[in-house]
Amino acid sequence: MMTDFNPAPETASIVSVTDRVTNVKLDAPATAVHFLGDVAAFVGAEENVTFATGEGETNVVAVHGGGILCSASDGKRVVMGGDDGKLTSIDAKSNIETLATDAKRRWIDNVALHADGAVAWSAGKTAYVRAPKGEEKSLDVPSTVGGLAFAPKGVRLAVAHYNGVTLWFPNMGAKPEFLEWKGSHLGVTFSADNRFLVTTMHESALHGWRLADSRHMRMTGYPARVRSMSWSAGGKFLATSGSDSVILWPFSSKDGPMGKEPLMLAPLQAKATVVACNPKEEVFAVGYSDGTVLMVRIEDGAEILVRRNAGEPVAALSWNAKGSLLAFAAEDGDAGLLAL
Repeated sequence: MMTDFNPAPETASIVSVTDRVTNVKLDAPATAVHFLGDVAAFVGAEENVTFATGEGETNVVAVHGGGILCSASDGKRVVMGGDDGKLTSIDAKSNIETLATDAKRRWIDNVALHADGAVAWSAGKTAYVRAPKGEEKSLDVPSTVGGLAFAPKGVRLAVAHYNGVTLWFPNMGAKPEFLEWKGSHLGVTFSADNRFLVTTMHESALHGWRLADSRHMRMTGYPARVRSMSWSAGGKFLATSGSDSVILWPFSSKDGPMGKEPLMLAPLQAKATVVACNPKEEVFAVGYSDGTVLMVRIEDGAEILVRRNAGEPVAALSWNAKGSLLAFAAEDGDAGLLAL
């Protein structure tokens, strides 16, 4: 990982690596990007996935018969849900598999993957889990599912919905646990140590629970809705979009962010739209509404410019598992890869 970050007060010119970015030509805008090994898979809003190598060579593969509404990856495959009612997967060799088809042809709009190979998805008010050996179970929740996340240990699924989150052990007969907080809960994530659960909300806020005692954590003050969040390497911080800085909430203590102020890094005259923490180092990448992409070191806020402001918001960011490759895509289809 390169270490020549510059501390970046507003008056200083920061280090730029824009000339080292390999441009990737996408036929249509991407809504997400995932790495399968060192190959970037750009998930389009409609029908296709575009694979891109570090040299910028691309291969476009059709995977859905309409809009792609959600995607997730475990590094071996990308699993996607579509408005065609299908759950599909694709691997680095472009092998496509239909994992499920909704009986009512409802939209599949959330998906999550577990390290053991289990997959979860939702359609309407129903969440589904399929074990690696193919056994499938479902759970109905009180309202439309807003987000899904597997716990890092054990097969426990968090199902976000209106007025809270349902915690479900699909392999056990016990009644699901309900964590209540009024409002519409959308994205959901567990901390790596399994101690905290955090949701993004329809309002401009996060909400969290300490799982040992269900104690609430309110994380407010955002000027816009938080649409992206990412855990730093080791889980010390949760980096979030939704402001003109990246907001990083501290989670290293037993109380998490309760009673603590967040870090506010990489301020810009634009909204942070997507964040992605490096999986190996205390560094994150952030894309903004004006098209800028930065890499930022958490320790001192030092910045490296990856992409200059180009007009269209950044829609997708991802690192490979080694933290040596960064991929980005803007809403106009402009995309790139940076090798570190």
